[in-house]
Amino acid sequence: MTYDLLSGTRIIESSAFIAAPLGGLTLAQMGADVIRVDAIGGGIDYRRLPLMPEGRSIYWTSLNKNKRSIAIDLKRAEGRELVADLVTAPGDGGGILLSNIPAKWLDPAALAKMRPDLISCLIEGNPDGTTAVDYTVNCATGIPAITGDGSVDRPVNQALPAWDLACALQASTAIASALVRRKQTGQGAQMRLALADTAFSLLSHLGILTEAELLPDPRTAIGNDIYGAFGRDFGTADHQRLMVAAISLRQWQALVEACDMADAIAAIERTTAMDFKKETDRFEGRDLIAALVKQWCRSRTLAEIALAFDRAGVCWGRYATTREALANDPRLSASNPVFERVRTEGVGAHLSAGAAVRIVGDERAPVHPAAKLGADTDTVLAEVLGLSSSEIGRLHEKGIVAGPDAAEPS
Repeated sequence: MTYDLLSGTRIIESSAFIAAPLGGLTLAQMGADVIRVDAIGGGIDYRRLPLMPEGRSIYWTSLNKNKRSIAIDLKRAEGRELVADLVTAPGDGGGILLSNIPAKWLDPAALAKMRPDLISCLIEGNPDGTTAVDYTVNCATGIPAITGDGSVDRPVNQALPAWDLACALQASTAIASALVRRKQTGQGAQMRLALADTAFSLLSHLGILTEAELLPDPRTAIGNDIYGAFGRDFGTADHQRLMVAAISLRQWQALVEACDMADAIAAIERTTAMDFKKETDRFEGRDLIAALVKQWCRSRTLAEIALAFDRAGVCWGRYATTREALANDPRLSASNPVFERVRTEGVGAHLSAGAAVRIVGDERAPVHPAAKLGADTDTVLAEVLGLSSSEIGRLHEKGIVAGPDAAEPS
């Protein structure tokens, strides 16, 4: 068995940047045949940093694994008609479009007239269709004012494009859900998903909007502490740094045991009338607790701390650069079936992730490195549209489509 939950499903992806490509990748890793459509020479994200010395984008190749690639001249009417034909081609598993390109020629309502059971998901910036990206949405959420030591006057942006990532997963879930309904009823779905709606809805789900509306005191930045519980970063005797989290009662008890601070904690509780079995009291008394943990950690090496923490079952982690994690973290080793080593043309051999979901009893499908731009143009046109080799040849001669050599920019 392999990861074939979406086997027989064909998705046409016309996209750029993160949310739509990651949504397509997520579906591809569950077995869907995701065909990414790009302009000849590549779209606006084809050369995005980081780049290999020869010029191939690590960013683009990482987001476009397990997909097929076709290159079409999207500026010409005949090229656009080809894409519309690919989207609306007959077949139970086809008729699915994932895009964040608001092009009139790719209008889902028009395409649905050609195929009434069309499933489409258009990712937008704002719900009114205007432009926004993760960074311009994030600044409006209030999160930069409470990140690290941030404030309204000195906001701290997050390096991880969290709203893009969440939007991608919502898009893939929406398409899979619509596919289930179509199989049951024959009904299609035209869906729109705004990045801003993703962000603000998640603020609602996490209670942050309700907190801002109903509680009198606004939340402020608390450095690296965990809001509402005990958690903080600490230094070691050998100049390493680690993060400790004691959110649950079990985690708290493990930390007290590992740091041998039961008597000191009991004395603080008597003095302050706090009960550190309560999560809220651990948060309120975090500076008092942290002083004890800090003293304990800075007198021990990381190896000594790891031994004590692991023996007691403390929830903790070591700060590391990504390069250090690649070299030392067992979760990034060959023993983790999520990862494998692949060779991507123009990039080289590297570690690459398949689906993060592990299906018990199933063997994970291998990671297929991102194809060269236009590598699957001829195959897709023949398989999906039934074009003959002479018809495909004429499209090449007219410059409407391109294969891997002609599609790559010189």
